[in-house]
Amino acid sequence: MQSVAEFDNVGLRYGTGAETLTDVSFRLFPGSFYFLTGASGAGKTSLLKLLYLSHRPSRGAIRMFGEDLVNMPRARLPGFRRRIGVVFQDFRLVPHLTAFDNIALPLRIAGISERDLEGPVNEMLAWIGLTERADARPATLSGGEQQRVAIARAVIGRPEILVADEPTGNVDPDMALRLLKLFAALNRLGTTVIVATHDIHLLQEIEGAQMMRLDKGRLSDPTGSLKHPPRPLVLRN
Repeated sequence: MQSVAEFDNVGLRYGTGAETLTDVSFRLFPGSFYFLTGASGAGKTSLLKLLYLSHRPSRGAIRMFGEDLVNMPRARLPGFRRRIGVVFQDFRLVPHLTAFDNIALPLRIAGISERDLEGPVNEMLAWIGLTERADARPATLSGGEQQRVAIARAVIGRPEILVADEPTGNVDPDMALRLLKLFAALNRLGTTVIVATHDIHLLQEIEGAQMMRLDKGRLSDPTGSLKHPPRPLVLRN
């Protein structure tokens, strides 16, 4: 099975300091679901930045969707980014847009008509429990509500890869599980999902998900599970 992303001895250094990531190698397969864990400062956010093409590595090779990203012209990167959904830790909602319009943004960028996007956006608002807040702007939403809008925006376009940085950090346990079910449903449609989290309880919710653990910038993979296609994904009741 061809991987959707492959890292080969990747290192990342900010400025002249020590490496944040060192000799990171793994493959992500279509339809796989990964939890990325590790202590604070282990390099989780830095690894995600490489995955959603915010940064290029200091050394090593990265291939995504079968193409070399390290040497790819910058002009081609935006097209690749549209294939990746991202949930940022700090939400990054557009402040002057309503919840509805923030969620609809990826569809509008993709050229979807207003008539065709209204149904999917309203369905997503209902799923995250914010139908009555569709016209609210980010400044009037709570942190948890902003997080839900950010997640809905990331998944509505059914990206090929979904990258989520602590997506359940600002919601209660019931909503965390509901959002995890949303990720799992997207995963069953074929999206490769990678979720960075400190909440080890989430790992117990999805049978078949695999774990990537970073320790001081190095990837710990004692089972070799990141080199082979995943098992079928099942959400525990």
